[in-house]
Amino acid sequence: ARLGPPEVNITSCPNCINVTIKLPPPHSGGRLRSLIDIYEVLYYDITLKSLDGEHKRPRQNTTKEVFSTVIEELYPNRNYCVSVVVTASLNKHFIPSPWKCVTAASETRQGYHEVAVAGAVCVSLIVAAVLKCVHTAGFILQKKPLPQTLV
Repeated sequence: ARLGPPEVNITSCPNCINVTIKLPPPHSGGRLRSLIDIYEVLYYDITLKSLDGEHKRPRQNTTKEVFSTVIEELYPNRNYCVSVVVTASLNKHFIPSPWKCVTAASETRQGYHEVAVAGAVCVSLIVAAVLKCVHTAGFILQKKPLPQTLV
């Protein structure tokens, strides 16, 4: 019997992509609800495809039905595609997942500009309030009384 394909979803993060993998259903019907019930440990290989070509990531193992892994140190704003295969020690027959693609985000996330502007406005308001208090207290722009001879 063949294993796969696993269900794969990917999302972008700054200079990386997050890959969520759900194991395929068991190939045999019956009481077993998961491939983990059958094999205990499964192995997965992730192939990453970009402008540079295809790169096979080091093999990992899992004992979970659904799990995530992060592929880091990617170029921002570049499109990456991922395909995953799941294998077991006793079963080398597998079906790879379809390719899923996403663009890696850059370090400056969306919304950063708005946060910076809001922060600058808050700082300006605080500085203005402090200056107003200091002025009201009479420390700035004190009105000096005219000398008696000019009155």
